[in-house]
Order: sequence, then structure tokens, then C-alpha cells
Amino acid sequence: MPEAAILTVTELTLSIKKQLESRFPFVHVQGEITNFKEQASGHLYFTLKDAQSQISGVLFRGNAQGLSRLPKNGDQVIVQGELSVYPPRGNYQLIIRQLQYAGVGELLLKLHALKSKLEGLGWFDKSLKKPLPTTPKTIGVITSPTGAVIQDIIHILSRRQAKFHLILNPVKVQGEGAAQEIALAIAHFNKYKLADVLIVGRGGGSLEDLWAFNEEIVAEAIYRSEIPIISAVGHETDFSIADFVADVRAPTPSAAAEIVMAAAEEHLQYLRQADKRLNQTMLHLLGAYRHRLEVIRRQPVLTSPFAILGQASQHLDDLSEEMSLSMQRMVATKKLQLQGLQRQLQALDPMVRVQHLKQKLTQLTSHLKSIDPKNLLTKGYSILFRENSNSVIFSPKEVQAGENVRVLVKDGEIKAKVL
Repeated sequence: MPEAAILTVTELTLSIKKQLESRFPFVHVQGEITNFKEQASGHLYFTLKDAQSQISGVLFRGNAQGLSRLPKNGDQVIVQGELSVYPPRGNYQLIIRQLQYAGVGELLLKLHALKSKLEGLGWFDKSLKKPLPTTPKTIGVITSPTGAVIQDIIHILSRRQAKFHLILNPVKVQGEGAAQEIALAIAHFNKYKLADVLIVGRGGGSLEDLWAFNEEIVAEAIYRSEIPIISAVGHETDFSIADFVADVRAPTPSAAAEIVMAAAEEHLQYLRQADKRLNQTMLHLLGAYRHRLEVIRRQPVLTSPFAILGQASQHLDDLSEEMSLSMQRMVATKKLQLQGLQRQLQALDPMVRVQHLKQKLTQLTSHLKSIDPKNLLTKGYSILFRENSNSVIFSPKEVQAGENVRVLVKDGEIKAKVL
């Protein structure tokens, strides 16, 4: 069997640390506080235990400042944080970001249930995140009109950019009806296309204070929004359902204003650099073309205008002569065509056609008269008819002896009998 690799204690500890921290980056744990200790640094150290197990935990000063009161031994709490390994002691511990007393346990259960549901629906997918506009003309803000949030946002925007248009849709940010007001405000901004980007948020607080931003109605309004949304709820360590659904999550409302302006400033910086590069390129090209023009200007062929224009001028004379001859030929051809059309027009003159038809009619009349059988009767001929009809008898075979017939002569009829 191959010999196993020999690790140092540090290598093994760091390997365990890497595996644990990547496997448990964010956990919720419920338990009872024991061995509570507050250090002079403001950090809080304690143990979380239940009937069978225990785990060490640390709540650093920055996160502990948001507590409504210090915890004590025996408190039932629910904590949020990540699992970590402390190499100097070789033990694992919870780095706690939030601590809630057990009374908020039901809210945490609801929070996790909704988070799992929306994650399953794909509402948190990064592929759905809309990019922020690089040049926002109108910024919409959905928050309380009386809190410090709106003042902080206005201050940041005024400091970063002198010209901006801000629309505040004032809403309740906690308590009964707050979630409905927030969702309706998002819908109105989209319906009337009032802004290029929206900041939705409030200041920090407890889980109960921030609960409006964990409601499904708010999450759906953010998901359906066609306007990019920055979620800025609470402090940097606070996370809400709105943060996961929004296109961008800002750690604080002030940071949200910074993010809005950062995109615009980045775009402006790009334009400034592009303008500088364009000017440099144009100056370089102008210098190069000026040099080429000077070289061309010094060519011997350009010392006399006839060197360039002489051949073209002669060619122009040739073209003029050819054009003149062509025009003469064209005029002669058109003249012949006109004469032909005049002859055709004369032939189509109604009076000429009437005269021609009159002559043809006279000839036809004369011809018809010449072949009229009655005209033959004047020359001694006669026509034989049956007695009681106008049928002409052409042959002796058509009559019988004793049959009466009619004989048509020049001036009348003769009745006769066949012998």
C-alpha cells in the first residue's frame, strides 16, 4: 500500500477549516446560551447548547451593537452566521452575524420556508439580474419619508452628482400594511415608467422591524419589475428576501446611492478616456495626412496645371464633339420618326377614312347590283318557282308532269303546268 502523506498540524487544521467553512457558509442555529462572557473589546463569547450537544460562538462588537439587550446565560436564542475554525485552539465555532431571542423563532421558520420556495422558483437566479443603467436620468426611491434613509440618499446623490431627478414614493417600512404599500409602489413605478432605477429599503432594526421586506408580495413585486431594483434593507449584516430577489443588494441605503452614481461615473470616465484617445488619434492622423499632402504637393507633375488638366481637357473636347454629332444624328432620327407619325396621323384622319369607305361602299353596291337575280330578268332570263312556295326549281328532276309552277319574268309572273 502507498505510504500516506504526512501533514503538519497547521496543514490539517487549515484543510479542515477550508472544508467546514465552504460547506456551512450560512446557518441558523437554535440553542441555550451558557458560559457567556463579554470582553473589554466589546466582543461576546458564549456556548450554545441543547440536550445532547454544544458549540462555541462569538458575536463581534460590530454585530453586537444592534442587540436590543445583552444576552445572558439561560437565554434561548436563534443565531445566524457561518461555521469557522479557530486554528490557534483547533476548535470550530460559530461566527454569529445576528442573534434573535427565541420569541422570533416562528418568523425565522417562515423566512426559511419562503426563501426555499422562491429559490426553487428560480427568483434568485443571477441570470435574471438586470444591469443598472449607466446614465440614470430619474432615480426612484421607495422608503419612509420621515426616516434618515431618504436624507442620506439625497446627501450622497448631491455630493456625487449635481444634476439628478429623484422621485420619492413614501411608504410604511414596518408594521401592518407595510408590505402591501411597498409592493404597490414598485408596481406604480413600473406601470407609469417613472424611473430608470429604483432604491427600495430602510434603516436597520430587528427581524420584526425588517419583516415587510421578507413578505412574498414584496418579493414578487421586485421579481416582476422591469425597472432595475437595488435592495438596501438594514445594516450590512442584515439580509432579507428582498435582497436575494433584487438585481443588486446594497449593504446600506447610503451604499445604494453610491452604487447608482458609481455606474454613471464609470460610464463618464470611459467617455472621457475615449474622448482623449479620439483626440490623440485625430491629431496623429492629421499630422500624417499633412505630411503626405506636402510630399504630393512637391511632385513635378503638380508644377503646371496642364500636367494634370491637359489630358482631361482634351478628352473633354473629344467628348463635346462626339456629343454634338450624336445630338445631330438623334435629331435627324427623331425628324424621320416625326414624319412617319404625321403620315400615320393623316391616314387615321376620320374624313379620309370616311371617303375611303364611301368609295368601297359604292363599289360593293355596284357589284351587288350586278349579281342581283332580278337584274338578269331584264336580259330575257326567267326563274322557275313552285306554285305555292318561293322554292326555286333548279332541275327537271325536281318536278312532275301535271304539276303547276310559277315563272318569274321581268315585269310579272306566269303560271304554267308541266307537260
